[in-house]
Amino acid sequence: MKRLYNTPEQKQEIKEALDTGSMILLLRAFFFPKLARAFLIRLTVVIVTAWIFFKFICIPLVIRGGSMLPTYPEHGFVFCWRPAYWFSAPKRGDIVVMKYGKGVMILKRIVALEGDRIAFANGVLMLNGKPVREPYIKGPSKWNLPERTVQKDHFYLVGDNRAIPMETHIFGEMHKRYLAGVPLW
Repeated sequence: MKRLYNTPEQKQEIKEALDTGSMILLLRAFFFPKLARAFLIRLTVVIVTAWIFFKFICIPLVIRGGSMLPTYPEHGFVFCWRPAYWFSAPKRGDIVVMKYGKGVMILKRIVALEGDRIAFANGVLMLNGKPVREPYIKGPSKWNLPERTVQKDHFYLVGDNRAIPMETHIFGEMHKRYLAGVPLW
């Protein structure tokens, strides 16, 4: 089996650089050694595999905004795990990542599924006419929203930070085709 590094050619290159006393040749030999072809092929496979994984399976996301406080910080980093709903459907209470325009994704909680009736009365979430206990909500809420029925193939999404005014909060129905996955933590 061929060695991927520390080959006789690399040793000779370093020896020549040391013999000439040239710092530039020594740095070039150290940082940019002549690599074996097998190493370059394996490196290419690793790069392509990592690109596919982080582009289509586990997407890195930056959190900007406080709509999910205190569950998620106002500024942070999280991965979106795409396979989460490949073989199962989302449930009420799940935190999901949804596509929201070109290159933008939002992090929200599913509070209602298709066919559910939803409303907010003095900050209390009403689901099918009954109040919902939401222990993840911290702080006062004054949200009021008349009852509406979630359309077929849609989810009703809301952030956990209901202390901010409704007018500044992105929430509402989204079609299930925009579901990207779930945050890994």
